[in-house]
Amino acid sequence: MTPFVFFAVLTAAFLHAVWNALVKGGEDKRLNMAGVVIGHLPIAVPMLAFVPAPDPASYPYLLAGIALHFGYQCFLLESYKIGDLTQVYPIARGVAPLLVAIVSLMFLGVDLSGMEIVAVVTIAAGILSISLVRGADGLRNGRATAMALTTGCFIASYSLVDGLGARVAGTALGFYAWLGIANAILFVVFMAATTPQVLRDLPIKGKRIFFVGGAASFVAFSIVMWAFTQAPIALVTALREISIIFALLIGVLLMGERLSLGKVVSTMITLLGVALLRASR
Repeated sequence: MTPFVFFAVLTAAFLHAVWNALVKGGEDKRLNMAGVVIGHLPIAVPMLAFVPAPDPASYPYLLAGIALHFGYQCFLLESYKIGDLTQVYPIARGVAPLLVAIVSLMFLGVDLSGMEIVAVVTIAAGILSISLVRGADGLRNGRATAMALTTGCFIASYSLVDGLGARVAGTALGFYAWLGIANAILFVVFMAATTPQVLRDLPIKGKRIFFVGGAASFVAFSIVMWAFTQAPIALVTALREISIIFALLIGVLLMGERLSLGKVVSTMITLLGVALLRASR
């Protein structure tokens, strides 16, 4: 992974933490999630005039990606309703890079060096350890843990599909522009069928999340999509998941959350993995 790709993915991780913090911090989680997903449209639609269309060979990946992103968003939305997410959601973020690495090594023929494998495992361990920082209450909640593990499977699945699809498409930005538009339309239909009040409230109560959260999310995913074409998907996925560290910093500095010794240790383990990844090859 070149230095430019490395720091681009770090930027994406920060933007990912920003939109997650906006969703988590608001009272109406459905409104916030709708704002983020539908908020892709103001950037994705104009982008079509400036990027090439994806190769038709990538259409199966595009359809699969739309379904997987939608599933991820639905499970993420439900996860945000279950108690203290800092105990449960890190499970999803930590499991994803491990699953992507295993699939990449076993089925995709990806060649990772020993240090890269150690780096991925260290990052995942650091993220997973965050779920243990404030006790095991979240882990005793079987439904919450199952939700987190399922979310992690969706994250791993769409990461692999997005990465392979962007490569086949021949245009990472064109591929994600179409994916983002289709995903937003699907989410509008879903909200209209389940919670139509959300769509009515969005232009009034959801302006900030629509423009700020939507832009942050779209740019973050676009950067990662491009990075998938420049470096092994497993390494990009692992590095992206340090967004949980940025989220912790946002929580402590801007949302008044307490910074415990356990969180510091978990953060240092994760950052050690990042350093190993940067030093590899």
